[in-house]
Amino acid sequence: MTQTISPQVSVIVPVYNEEKNVPILQAELRAALRGIDHEFIFVDDGSVDHTAERIEPAPNLRVIRFEKNAGQSAAMYAGLKAARGAILVLIDGDLQNDPADIPKLVSEISQGADLVCGYRAYRRDTRVKRLTSRIANAVRSRYTKDGVRDTGCTLKAMRRECVSALVPFKGMHRFIPALVKDAGYRLVEIPVNHRPRRFGETKYGLGNRAVRATMDMFGVRWLLSRRLKYNIREKN
Repeated sequence: MTQTISPQVSVIVPVYNEEKNVPILQAELRAALRGIDHEFIFVDDGSVDHTAERIEPAPNLRVIRFEKNAGQSAAMYAGLKAARGAILVLIDGDLQNDPADIPKLVSEISQGADLVCGYRAYRRDTRVKRLTSRIANAVRSRYTKDGVRDTGCTLKAMRRECVSALVPFKGMHRFIPALVKDAGYRLVEIPVNHRPRRFGETKYGLGNRAVRATMDMFGVRWLLSRRLKYNIREKN
């Protein structure tokens, strides 16, 4: 498909050491976006394998390469800021998100939603990971009041205006719904397919993520309480 200056959809894919997954993902993305004016933006988050070399060049594809690993939030934010589309889609590079779900998210935007969050109705993860994620989502949702059941699902679509509501910090990707909703945008959730990982290992793993996420949660709650909100009655 010929690239346009402002495509309808920009798909942002953060990748970190996903050399085996990238070719399969590209093929699936092309199939899913067939018939939709689009561009792809792959953000290589400092991979030390051959991920960047395995990304097949195309007229409607751009690659952003970090000098070193900066984290998932940085990769997402860089891609969102570089995107030219009216609708911006975020998707994982590990094949666990299903590109076939993208048209459903885009359709929700066309029906009036500003941000569409996918939630994994049937997760293909370990029992421990599902349990910890369920607890974390419940706590986060209560404190940030975003009402989202699965913020850990990367698959999201948003109007490009929503990017202005985001604050770039480490851990931002967990709070995209809270930041966007608090700015007055309309948010909806839809169930999406979740697939087991086929190649490689989780790159943005558990580690001390719970501690960092808790600190971020209180920071975001403070930020939301201090955000400027006003409506202009008249402007001459």
